[in-house]
Amino acid sequence: MLTSRKELDAELDGAARAWLDEALAEAAHDAEAREPARAAEASPSASPPWELRYATAGRHCGPAHADSVRSLLLIEARAPLPSVTRLYEQGTAAERRAVLLTLHRLDLGPTALPLVEDALRTNDTRLVAAAVGPYTAAHLDPHAWRHAVLKCLFTGVPLTAVARLDERARGDAELARMLRDFAAERTAAGRDVPADLSGALTLAEITPAAPTEES
Repeated sequence: MLTSRKELDAELDGAARAWLDEALAEAAHDAEAREPARAAEASPSASPPWELRYATAGRHCGPAHADSVRSLLLIEARAPLPSVTRLYEQGTAAERRAVLLTLHRLDLGPTALPLVEDALRTNDTRLVAAAVGPYTAAHLDPHAWRHAVLKCLFTGVPLTAVARLDERARGDAELARMLRDFAAERTAAGRDVPADLSGALTLAEITPAAPTEES
């Protein structure tokens, strides 16, 4: 769960608040400096100072607040795709998770989907859970999204992590087939079927309402 700036200010000590103020100011400065050349974006090889702050957020603000601080930095910097990609590819698992948790708050359209796809190829449940958030719900195509749901079941990530599950799973006959096959395979192997599979299957088996003619 990400924490707001106001909540962070109430929980951080004076030194951490001062560090965060400076870090966010650097991020905002980078966003302003980049604005006139927004179409060209920044060079992928250039690392603005706030990106170094991103990596050290846990050290200065504590591990419990690191995700929230990193998310605020990305938002304040209006982080472009080169920065987001660099921070993900060069980051630790915790730094990657913060990127994934923030993608829906950035103006990137579907361009950051390769980062989501990379996270879904891992077996790190922290990354898988972060990868199936609102950004993925908005941009991942149906085929890949169905496999993301199966990935959650396979790795033990609760389906409550899947953003807009009710909306996207409803009436999805192909997802229903995949869920039934997955359950059958688990049962045949003598393994437990995840408890939350049945809810997703019920949604997917709903028959879509037939279109009505306009009167």
